Amino acid sequence: MRIVTGAVLVALLAACGGGMQVPTERLASADAAARSAKEVGADKSPTAQLYLKMANDGIEAARQAIKDGENERADDLLIRANADAELSLSLAKEAATRASADEALAKIRTMKGGK
Repeated sequence: MRIVTGAVLVALLAACGGGMQVPTERLASADAAARSAKEVGADKSPTAQLYLKMANDGIEAARQAIKDGENERADDLLIRANADAELSLSLAKEAATRASADEALAKIRTMKGGK
């Protein structure tokens, strides 16, 4: 009886589309992270720019995987793309902060030199 019940359960799961759904939330999250990195200035830092390109390439590959019905592969690609975009964002923020700090130091040095 248990074997029959297990077989029925497996059949029901298969009939209900036991496969993975389209990872729309991950896609939106990766897109948003890549957009944020670009807006913060990832194109001004070579390393941030590289990771942003990797994120965008991953997002495009995931979109193609979704079209091909490979939702699990798309999900994996989007996890990586989101991580790349988040890293790009962090690197871009760091570069901007570093530039501001360098500018502040230059002003302080100028003020000290003027006394």
